[in-house]
Amino acid sequence: MSEELLINVTPRETRVALVENGMLQEISLERSSRRGYFGNIYMGRVQRVMPGMQAAFVEIGLGRAAFLHAADIVRTPSVELDPTAPPPLVPPINSLLHEGQALLVQVVKDPIGSKGARLTTHLSLPSRYLVLLTTSKTIGVSSRIEDETERSRLRDAIAAMVPESAFGYIVRTNAEGLEPAVLQEDIAYLGKVWRAVSARFAGAKEGDCVYEDLSLALRSVRDLMRDDVEKVRIDSRETYERTLKFASQFMPNLVDRIEHYPGERPIFDLYGVEDEIQRALRREVPLKSGGYLVIDQTEAMTTIDVNTGSFLGTRNLEETVYRTNLEAAQAAARQLRVRNLGGIIIIDFIDMADLEHQRQVLRHLEKSLARDHAKTKVYEMSPLGLVEMTRKRTAESLERQLCEPCPSCSGRSTLKTAETVCYEIFREITRAVRQFDAEKLLVLAAPKVVTRIEEEESAAVAELEQFIGKSIRFQAEEQYSQEQFDVVVL
Repeated sequence: MSEELLINVTPRETRVALVENGMLQEISLERSSRRGYFGNIYMGRVQRVMPGMQAAFVEIGLGRAAFLHAADIVRTPSVELDPTAPPPLVPPINSLLHEGQALLVQVVKDPIGSKGARLTTHLSLPSRYLVLLTTSKTIGVSSRIEDETERSRLRDAIAAMVPESAFGYIVRTNAEGLEPAVLQEDIAYLGKVWRAVSARFAGAKEGDCVYEDLSLALRSVRDLMRDDVEKVRIDSRETYERTLKFASQFMPNLVDRIEHYPGERPIFDLYGVEDEIQRALRREVPLKSGGYLVIDQTEAMTTIDVNTGSFLGTRNLEETVYRTNLEAAQAAARQLRVRNLGGIIIIDFIDMADLEHQRQVLRHLEKSLARDHAKTKVYEMSPLGLVEMTRKRTAESLERQLCEPCPSCSGRSTLKTAETVCYEIFREITRAVRQFDAEKLLVLAAPKVVTRIEEEESAAVAELEQFIGKSIRFQAEEQYSQEQFDVVVL
């Protein structure tokens, strides 16, 4: 399996694509206007304790109170419980926290939709091969490392290095086969980071961020670089040099795989990623056989409906249904990754009478999900051909990052946000300048988009003009839809 990591950087947005055998599998993006908070550590203040929910709302300076469940709170010996009562699995929330209390919390799930961020007080710090657990002495090994001999070797190696440690460690998948000396370097690195974070605790005020995770580009290299990733290609010289410096310090054996892409053709165009992103925003996903998937994302769950479409098969109906479902299982697994769909997912396969066919489709789905970096769990197929599964969600889906509810149909559909269209315009301007000789450019777009460009994105326009050496004029067109625009070379 050949993999490449593509990193596209513009002044206001960074996008990372994981491509396997020339096909997009995952896409992540980070905008300067709203960077993700996952992994950040804040000095928070308990705003409200809710005994009925065994939870509390904590203010951490994000504009919306975050959610902290009792099960995610470190218990201390000072918590007093009734000695005559049987000990509960999780102590009452009001015995752990009180309103106005200051505490350090870490974001484990970004704000999604109308929900605030999800928090924990079990603080952890990730590195290339390990995760430092600050409130535990456990030494664990990633479940993706399946060989028991290797699991024991890694666990024993860490235990020998930190016999008197006050911390615990989780060995990540990337550590498989590594020598102890390499793991020792990661332990030393995490120790330095934790000491630096601890030094910020004393003077921290409510809402202060005392630890911020790496940028998307560096985080992707840290988390996604495996032996089967052949190249990391970056189209920004500055980001390339920063990534090279990071890799030289923490993963020197992989430095020669990191390349700067100087080509005139945009890197996402070269690999067909832009087209894949547009397709990932549509409801229907065509299958090679002629069948298709219909994907609907709601607040409660995501549903995937499998249809035979124009596929008639060459044998009988049962064989046609079986072949369609096999193809759909693989396509659905890929769409979950590309669209970053999480939470509860229901796949409505076409009914199959043959029990062996049902088992084969389920196994094929599980096999297709094996390379997913997000944790998934698949349940048995129901008598109606429904498969229930879950996929861990830590950030918004691709559609919800790029789109917003359509105002014309009362939210029954979506359209790209003005911000998303702005960044598409910036990329099209860069593409046009590379392709055509122009003195200046005129951009025609919807009024809302032009207003956004002239106000919130004015600094980005100035940077872009300086970068391309051309002047850009923007003109609002009332008849244009929000997603419509034209870049005219003058």
